[in-house]
Amino acid sequence: MSDHREPQTLQDLIDSTPNLVDHLYGNRKGSVVRDAVQRQPAQFVAPEFTNWRDEQRAWRETVALYDQSFHMTETYVRGADAMAFFESLGMNGFKTFGPGRARHFLPCTPAGHVIGDGILYCQNPEEIALVGRAAGHNWIAFQAETGSWDVEVERDEIFSANPAGRRKVYRFQLEGPHAFDLLEKLTGEPLPDTRAFHIIPLTIAGHRVSALRHTMAGGPGYELYGPWDEREAVKAAIVEAGEEFELRQVGSMAYFTTAVELGWIARPLPGIFTDEALRPFREWLPATCEEANWSIGGSFYSPRIEDYYFTPYELGYGHLIKLNHDFVGRAALERMAGEDHRRKVTLEWNAEDFGRVWASYLTPGETPGKFIDLPRANYSTWQYDAVLDDRGRTVGVANYTCASWNERAMLSVAVVEAEHAEPGRELTLVWGEPDGGAKSAPWLEPHRQMEIRATVVKSYAD
Repeated sequence: MSDHREPQTLQDLIDSTPNLVDHLYGNRKGSVVRDAVQRQPAQFVAPEFTNWRDEQRAWRETVALYDQSFHMTETYVRGADAMAFFESLGMNGFKTFGPGRARHFLPCTPAGHVIGDGILYCQNPEEIALVGRAAGHNWIAFQAETGSWDVEVERDEIFSANPAGRRKVYRFQLEGPHAFDLLEKLTGEPLPDTRAFHIIPLTIAGHRVSALRHTMAGGPGYELYGPWDEREAVKAAIVEAGEEFELRQVGSMAYFTTAVELGWIARPLPGIFTDEALRPFREWLPATCEEANWSIGGSFYSPRIEDYYFTPYELGYGHLIKLNHDFVGRAALERMAGEDHRRKVTLEWNAEDFGRVWASYLTPGETPGKFIDLPRANYSTWQYDAVLDDRGRTVGVANYTCASWNERAMLSVAVVEAEHAEPGRELTLVWGEPDGGAKSAPWLEPHRQMEIRATVVKSYAD
């Protein structure tokens, strides 16, 4: 009898899989759009409260309320070494990080590839919370468990996977031209002049609320958070006071398009699958982890998983790297510092070519192009669509594509070779899966690849 057994760890899966890229192309359990909606309970966060077009307009023209309470993992690290622990893993600086401050946390591998990112919130030097996607949380949990740090870790899972059926903390974002006016009405006093990533205390509906100066789509805003049991009272007060300012609650369909207006690549594939130094981490991760079960998709295909990795320089984080402290990956990033790097850009699709793809759906006898969901066109966790130059050479990948009603355009956040990154440069995005979707899960219909002209533009946040 064969000694076949199900993989128990991520490393087991890699060792038993002929090609990891092909496995990740074929293991889709649900599209990224469905996944995003399902993680937000419909009774709290509807796909649309009005319609996604007007909800997008609100964060540019009036004020938008995002309910972020459900879809992000939170990890609390407590102990005497909490600050030193995060400093040892983060490529960004920590000298000015402390109570009343937040920080964009950027961990990388020893080889200098991005693992993920998130936001750190400092309650005090011995209690720091990380909020974001699972990859970064798994990395810090592993480091805390296997290292000699004087810390304890508590993880609060996303709502849909939370055994408690609730969260520890609610999180709302108010953003738009009238956000500050609304907050002043709610608190009954002027807002203090607050710098980005600083946290101030407010009182709303008789409850103490922490407010992080922060943006999700490039406009003025604050993230508000506090104890879960106070969530409904605080939200009700915001919605009632917001009527005067034409507040729109933002549903899950519009919410996940904020990243494209901000110019942020929300889900880079973590560069953890091949580095021998990370074998203990892969042996620690169960085969059920998201890193083993999320999906690659898009028109770009390479049999080498390394071709899907990013460095922080490529994602536009070079200015955040601080080499004034020791951290995992420091030596690799220092070696890379003087090199030429691909650059993150925003691509605006050609409207005629977009229309040509849509027309193919209604042309009998013609194999259609890949269906474009609106407002968010991504259909896999890790979307990599090939970007070509005028000679047909692959010069980059587009990773996040959404419709922006504010810009009246389809936009893709992409990483391309530096010589093609200047605004005004015309490139070509290939839309659709290799082999007409043959590698895809059943809900991705048979289709043909189609080329779409795309121009490099500045993002709204630039």
